[in-house]
Amino acid sequence: MDSGDTAWLMTSAALVLFMTPGLAFFYAGMVRSKNVLGMLMQNVFAMGIISLIWATIGFSLAFGGDAPLLGNLDYAFMGDIAGDEGMAFFAFQMMFAVITPALITGATADRLKFGSYAIFIAIWSIVVYSPVAHWVWDAGGWIFDMGAQDFAGGAAIHINAGIAALVIVAVLGERRGHGTEPMPPHNLPFTVLGTGILWFGWFGFNAGSALAANGVAAQALVNTHLAAAAGMLGWLVVEQFKTGHPTVLGACSGAVAGLVAITPCAGFVGGMSPIWIGLIAGAGCYVALRVKELMRLDDSLDVIAVHLVGGLIGTVLLGFFGDSAINGDGADGLFYGGGGELLKDQVLAALGVMLFSGVLSYVIAVGIDKTIGLRVDHDQELVGLDQSQHAESAYQA
Repeated sequence: MDSGDTAWLMTSAALVLFMTPGLAFFYAGMVRSKNVLGMLMQNVFAMGIISLIWATIGFSLAFGGDAPLLGNLDYAFMGDIAGDEGMAFFAFQMMFAVITPALITGATADRLKFGSYAIFIAIWSIVVYSPVAHWVWDAGGWIFDMGAQDFAGGAAIHINAGIAALVIVAVLGERRGHGTEPMPPHNLPFTVLGTGILWFGWFGFNAGSALAANGVAAQALVNTHLAAAAGMLGWLVVEQFKTGHPTVLGACSGAVAGLVAITPCAGFVGGMSPIWIGLIAGAGCYVALRVKELMRLDDSLDVIAVHLVGGLIGTVLLGFFGDSAINGDGADGLFYGGGGELLKDQVLAALGVMLFSGVLSYVIAVGIDKTIGLRVDHDQELVGLDQSQHAESAYQA
């Protein structure tokens, strides 16, 4: 990389870091007022603990060596990270590692012990996230070697965190009063603010994954914006048809669904493809939300419907919309004369990540639950996480 590429990568790292407080506000607006600090704390805490884990062992397990399943310890404790380029890449990937477990917090809102959360994401970052990042982005990883593509984290981040959210919700159980008492968002302007920060930061997330200030980065940036816009529209059209009202929360959720779905595709598609991907994701994630409600699955803030399903949609659709004319490192999908090979690889990658992350996330969650417990007790849940976990209140009476 030349100095311009290095500067762009460092700028992108800062943009991606900004996404985590953006995610905190996105989620915090949707919980009840007694849990807003608990949600903010869980997200901000990830910026601290995961960064330290990444520096000591996480980066090395993700990008050390060339084995198919797991990196080695060559870069442990930040050893042998070469020069400006190596350090810029380390920083950029660190921000990905930070936000991925933070995504899970939306599913477990209102009932997860803070201490148990801290232990879960620390273990999960080492034994789940780093191996999957190695599979997907390291040249020796089995998913990379197979030929599956994930430009910025559809499988490594969104499917990975989404399936973890699903299994930890299954272990936690539903919130008290779920389905029988109203639990409306306490501050939708927070959610709109969070959406804006996420949308802004996502330009670094996706365009930064080109690892250069070049045409692929520019294409990824445009694709990111168009998919978010189309995702918003797709969600709102279906919502209007189903409920008769386009909602602010729906607009925010649809935009994020579009952003999630374009993430694996951002540097590999062009033309109208990001718009189609966004529209499909917006509508598809809304439908997934309704399926979740029919199943009475208490994914508090729709992580499964938006991140797991959105990540799956984007990962699979790349097998249709991939266009090697956009990026010489890409491959042609079904709609661009490539046959079904890329589609097959994309499906296998998604299934592999779901199986691995799902099983290990469940083992970690059950292990914590059987020892110190995952969930706050009845009285603590009634009081709210702000007071019971942090002895603070977001709003004074």
